[in-house]
Amino acid sequence: MWWFQQGLGFLPSALVIWTAAAFIFSYITAITLHHVDPPLPYISDTGTVAPEKCLFGAMLNIAAVLCIATIYVRYKQVHALNPEESRIIKLNKAGLVLGLLSCFGLSVVANFQKTAFFVVHVCGAVLTFGMGSLYMFIQTILSYQMQPKIHGKQVFWIRLLVVIWCGVSAFSMLTCSSLLHSGNFSTDIVQKLHWNSEDRGYVLHTIITAAEWSMSFSFFGFFLTYIRDFQKIPLQVEANLHGLTLYDTAPCPVNNEQTRLLSRDL
Repeated sequence: MWWFQQGLGFLPSALVIWTAAAFIFSYITAITLHHVDPPLPYISDTGTVAPEKCLFGAMLNIAAVLCIATIYVRYKQVHALNPEESRIIKLNKAGLVLGLLSCFGLSVVANFQKTAFFVVHVCGAVLTFGMGSLYMFIQTILSYQMQPKIHGKQVFWIRLLVVIWCGVSAFSMLTCSSLLHSGNFSTDIVQKLHWNSEDRGYVLHTIITAAEWSMSFSFFGFFLTYIRDFQKIPLQVEANLHGLTLYDTAPCPVNNEQTRLLSRDL
């Protein structure tokens, strides 16, 4: 049995692979058509102009669904492992809410391009990165509180390092973004898609875009730490037969037969 066939280990890996593919395909398309300039545009800039914006939006909507499924499964797993720990229950519920808000923000970012709906797009980005960072922080706290009985120390330290990575990226992005937008650089800085080294604010722009990509990859790294946890969750589907026919009106004997649709764990 391959690693992705063990339990639900395929779910977080599918989320990371699909989302990374959405970024990469949109980036390659935007660069090839000269809609943005290499090497480091904003992630949103690679999904602003057609046709890449169609690909970007469609793939990120699917990524949002995968993210919702991953976050919910993680919530149910923690709840099942700690049915009576009140502190963990509260943190787990808070993590679920924050994670779902982050997924909603991802969908907003996918469907409202910054050149058309800048305010809505920024709100979606704040939800995605802000709530997502808080979600990662809460899950790291949960990993700390569940060690060593349920979680190993190695898992906690890996997640803590990823959260620190995310925090450094977020701090760099917010600081340089504030300097760029508060300085006297350009009037069209919000809508600008093409930059060159001679533009004022180019260095700040480069730092911001690098921090944004770095922060996104920290999210990927965090969800990859779920794979081994999800491998311990089996998936089964059963059909309960309460009759010998599918008619609603005709009476039929009930034999309570159970038939498995999947004979083994995924």
